[in-house]
Amino acid sequence: MARESESGTPIEPVYGPEALKGWDPADRLGAPGVYPYTRGVYPTMYTGRPWTMRQYAGFGTAAESNARYQQLIANGTMGLSVAFDLPTQMGHDSDAPLAQGEVGKVGVAIDSIDDMRVLFGGIPLDKVSTSMTINAPAALLLLLYQLVAEEQGVSPEQLTGTIQNDVLKEYIARGTYIFPPKPSLRLIADIFKYCRAEIPKWNTISISGYHMAEAGATPAQEIAFTLADGIEYVRTAVAAGMDVDDFAPRLSFFFVSRTTILEEVAKFRAARRIWARVMKEEFGAKNPKSLMLRFHTQTAGVQLTAQQPEVNLVRVAVQGLGAVLGGTQSLHTNSYDEAIALPTDKSARLALRTQQVLAYETDVTATVDPFAGSYVVESLTDDVERAALELMQQVEDRGGAVEAIEEGFQKTEIERSAYRMALETDAGERVVVGVNRFQLDEEEPYEPLRVDPAIEQQQVDRLRRLRAERDQKAVDTALASLRRAAEGEEENVLYPMREALKARATVGEVCNLLREVWGAYVPAERF
Repeated sequence: MARESESGTPIEPVYGPEALKGWDPADRLGAPGVYPYTRGVYPTMYTGRPWTMRQYAGFGTAAESNARYQQLIANGTMGLSVAFDLPTQMGHDSDAPLAQGEVGKVGVAIDSIDDMRVLFGGIPLDKVSTSMTINAPAALLLLLYQLVAEEQGVSPEQLTGTIQNDVLKEYIARGTYIFPPKPSLRLIADIFKYCRAEIPKWNTISISGYHMAEAGATPAQEIAFTLADGIEYVRTAVAAGMDVDDFAPRLSFFFVSRTTILEEVAKFRAARRIWARVMKEEFGAKNPKSLMLRFHTQTAGVQLTAQQPEVNLVRVAVQGLGAVLGGTQSLHTNSYDEAIALPTDKSARLALRTQQVLAYETDVTATVDPFAGSYVVESLTDDVERAALELMQQVEDRGGAVEAIEEGFQKTEIERSAYRMALETDAGERVVVGVNRFQLDEEEPYEPLRVDPAIEQQQVDRLRRLRAERDQKAVDTALASLRRAAEGEEENVLYPMREALKARATVGEVCNLLREVWGAYVPAERF
């Protein structure tokens, strides 16, 4: 009896040539680095050099996170990936009432340029690529990063990295939104324009399916809803007067990698193929780089278990292998203890070592796209592509990603899949080692890393000193300029925003001003 894939299509016990009948390799595959990029976006992929090894880190104060970054760099990481705490993600200062109890808990607290200086102190920003997982306030954190780099003597033209900046998926799956969709999309278009002029090597958005997958999306749903969001961003930028080839080469994507290797490889290959055709056929992109779906991958945090946590080392290795076989451009491997607490130094180092073993001890980097022509993988790629295109059409039938979000379509579909998977796990049909099979009578003790609760008061004290020391008149003048730009429609808000942050306005002050002008998003109630 055939098993089903995560996306709900049958996986046959045996595949043969009949699986590829009517299949044109030239149309579906091509060569690596050639349209439609099924086999990878670069001709040599990892045979020349491995993917970028990132480790997502950040907790407590900027000083503590800086120390972790210094350790990761010393251990061989090739790029930093910054986690921000919830108040920062929501545009609140650490002394705001809504921030109480959350400061520094799931990431680093950044309230002002003072914190950003500490976070990247001693780190050469002209030599390190930095990814920042920040969405609604992405513009602010990018500008703070630029200002700190300039203080180091690094020009914006030298900066490389990514801001996630994907607010549409926040309305679907994650919830760290601030503004309504229309001004949020305006802000994203302004970021595209600003970076093209000021920070040309920066990836302006990382369109994310990862959080949808963590919420329960199937592989087909993950890429369908992510690519639909991507189409919405491209349409927004084109409507704002930008030529598609002026910004599309700097778009990037962010996906999960689960333990189901074959379908995950198929998912990545299908996503590349769909995006290439959309950019060519719908938007008329001429630059080959505009057609390339470049993506970062993170191993599946939702699949990690608090029970027998060392088993997560195996899960992460399998997930990382799937990402590499699928052709990722950069990779974060989760630490084995993340289902319990923040990663310890040792577990973070082991997560990085997992990537290094894949890169330097296996032979998967010796050839490009090892699964090309595999009966099962090519068949699964077609299956995922077909299912994703059907879902994308359902989004289009509702008027596009924003209208579908307002209707609750994507969220409902994901919740339905999550419920199905939960029922299968509870019934034992879906095996989770250590949870519903192969349990231990007694778990071994584990001492987690804990954030010192005194950090919150330290951040509050830093804010008090900042407000006492800064030139308040300069802050007020800069914020007034930002207000005028936000109230209008023609001016790029990033330029007055940069001046306000340079004058030591806080993240919360800037976001609160924009809340006053643009409003705050409140989801419609649905029954």
